[in-house]
Amino acid sequence: PGIAPKVKQALHSSAATCADSEHPIGVFDSGVGGLTILRAVAASLPHEMLLYVADTAYLPYGQKSPDEIRRRARVITRFLVARQVKAIVVACNTATAMAIDALRGEFALPFIGVEPAVKPAFAATRSGVVGVLATPATMDSARFRALVARFGGGARLVTQACAGLAEHIERGELDGEQTEQLLRGFVEPLLCAGADTIVLGCTHYPLVVESVRRIAGPDVTVIENGGAVARELSRQLEQRGLRRTQGEGGRRFHVSGSVAGLRKVLTALGETNLGVESLPEDR
Repeated sequence: PGIAPKVKQALHSSAATCADSEHPIGVFDSGVGGLTILRAVAASLPHEMLLYVADTAYLPYGQKSPDEIRRRARVITRFLVARQVKAIVVACNTATAMAIDALRGEFALPFIGVEPAVKPAFAATRSGVVGVLATPATMDSARFRALVARFGGGARLVTQACAGLAEHIERGELDGEQTEQLLRGFVEPLLCAGADTIVLGCTHYPLVVESVRRIAGPDVTVIENGGAVARELSRQLEQRGLRRTQGEGGRRFHVSGSVAGLRKVLTALGETNLGVESLPEDR
């Protein structure tokens, strides 16, 4: 009693925003590649609960059609929305290129995508040649072509499709002779073309970044974009009053493929004591 209707409405909106800030953040990828983004988000937003979906039953996205990638992205988004996420990070370059516009048109919550870090690479190059390691689907996408056209300037872009690399990393094979040979086959053509800056255009690739740097040598800059994604997510949460600023954060994992398989790979990547559950069947 005695409170004006507008004040009541403002109090109600404030309470709703406060409640929403307690909701988790969804993150998804075709497999464990998005873990590189997840780690950056967890470091930047330590109070947030993160729900990670690894769509390993449909790995790799880079060899799927755009329609199939969009269908899987919708299935996963519906799963995350049912768990009241307040934002979703599409932690996959291919899924961002093929599906994020459709997701934004269909679901009323913020989506943060991942794109090859072409802009900072063009700014960093001294030779005027930038190399990009990515999946064929990412490089064939209109979104990637528009990105290059927007930021390319006078530099030359050399692309290298890395068929099989994401699957290799998914098996937890992050070093050894076979991994070295595979990476050399992808990196050396970029070096021969004169690239002094290399963009890791798939979220799986930062898991082998030290090997890429060793092969490329000390005079070559290797760029990934986990930090940029985390900063954009933080900015959007802050803008909407959704950032959680206290309490303990955490991570939970869901997988469409083998639970035991994901646990094994996560352990190989140094992730322990993490709950992993099966993703429900398509609905």
